[in-house]
Amino acid sequence: MPTYSHLFFDLDHTLWDFERNSAESLNELYETFDLQQYITSPDAFAETFSRVNLKLWDDFDHGRIPHAHIREHRFRMVLEALEVPPLSFMDDMGEEYLRLLPQKTHLLDGALDLLHYLAQKDYELHIISNGFDYIQARKMQSSGIEVFFKEVITNEKAGAKKPDPKIFDYALQSAGAVPKSSLMIGDNWIADIQGAMRFGIDSAFYNPQALIFDETPTYDIRHLEELKNIL
Repeated sequence: MPTYSHLFFDLDHTLWDFERNSAESLNELYETFDLQQYITSPDAFAETFSRVNLKLWDDFDHGRIPHAHIREHRFRMVLEALEVPPLSFMDDMGEEYLRLLPQKTHLLDGALDLLHYLAQKDYELHIISNGFDYIQARKMQSSGIEVFFKEVITNEKAGAKKPDPKIFDYALQSAGAVPKSSLMIGDNWIADIQGAMRFGIDSAFYNPQALIFDETPTYDIRHLEELKNIL
């Protein structure tokens, strides 16, 4: 088994529980903006948002839209999907969501225990994220995991996004790492796993749904706890 010294983690959906934290934030929006007169339930709001948001981030990963497009159009698209006409406070909802979301603290099951385990074994831990710079930093602070990571690389810092090789090159240079001693851990097949593989970095695909693709990652795990058997 290869010996790694630098571990590069994705943040959202890999360590930080985006779906749970987002649902809590959307529930607060539902109450604050009295959305019950437009949308049948907080669950309908959250489920539609999740579907729209996933599509937008997939478009971003494939280079079909710029980063700012997500922030500018996300809630308009959610309302359209729910057959709600544009609301005068739609932009305010978007800003409030981005204020609330990074304050949430929920991590995925096993994430904190894993980080403690890896820190005790003297791995150097880093983040590579396509998320917004300030928001990702705030998420890490709110959930108490910023202390574990030496380098936090975002597309804003690197001037490129996963799966672009430029962000992986920037990350390795920032960390003082080389591909053969590095492992990328993430849940996004295109951004995290294909991006790492094409740059010559081993990959651990956090894959709780047991998805199958044409290529094979270095490791395929269902739970973060399984990384202890690798590292």
